[in-house]
Amino acid sequence: MTDHDTLQKFLFDGTDIRGEISSLVSSYQAIIAQQKYPESVAALFGEFLVAASLLSATLKYPGIITIQATGAGPLKTIMAECTQGDKLRGIVRGDLDAAANAQNLQGFLGSATLAITIEPEGGERYQGIVPLDADHLSECLEHYFDQSEQLPTQIKLCANQQVASGVLIQQMPSSEDHEKIDADWQHISALLDTLKTEEQLNLPHSEQLYRLFHEDGVRLFEPQHLNFFCSCSRQRTERALVSLGAPEVLDIVEEQGSVLITCEFCDEQYQFNEQQVKEMFRQDKPTLH
Repeated sequence: MTDHDTLQKFLFDGTDIRGEISSLVSSYQAIIAQQKYPESVAALFGEFLVAASLLSATLKYPGIITIQATGAGPLKTIMAECTQGDKLRGIVRGDLDAAANAQNLQGFLGSATLAITIEPEGGERYQGIVPLDADHLSECLEHYFDQSEQLPTQIKLCANQQVASGVLIQQMPSSEDHEKIDADWQHISALLDTLKTEEQLNLPHSEQLYRLFHEDGVRLFEPQHLNFFCSCSRQRTERALVSLGAPEVLDIVEEQGSVLITCEFCDEQYQFNEQQVKEMFRQDKPTLH
């Protein structure tokens, strides 16, 4: 694998089928380093992260896309988000040890829902929700596209504890002959079905696509690099504390001597002593807009 931490778009000449292919290594390792994940949980988390990178390429405007599963199983939440640019982050909440032997999504999350949230910069937030009732994340995401976008979409995701990789193909709207459109889609999607997990995890993007589609005029575009990035800061943490209200925060200071906040995404710690907390709630402090 030489396409570490990159996302690449591709097209098929003579069709209206587009695609993305993504591989995460260093960014994935940086994210899962925050916890000691069992192998099966890390692999599922990797699928969420690489799926978020693939879906970020479908954004028409700068913004953030978030994929979040919420359930009642050993894992309560799995969340991954990616900007249209290059920034990834995510989190898993729940009993990691209890989830270690799960074999499918229901084993990890029990009865659950999957929310895909799109937040365009300066635009209106949109969220689509589908049941997490398939065995694999890729099937649930395909159902989401079928329901919300009404675009035939096929996704293949895989991950181990070193690499997370994914491919997405999608039929775009077209006014051409529907019989040809259907035939093209059936042909390309059948070829993608033959992609093996070991090929996704070990082969460069160009070789994966060549093995699958070398007779189908596939064009691979320049790579976009991805990296782990957490948007936490002392200022944002302070704003979060202010939103809790002075009585609650001052009670914590009285009990513990200070307030210590640890970011769940990157483990960065922010500590505020009594004087700093009182300064936060000073009446004449300028308001942040």
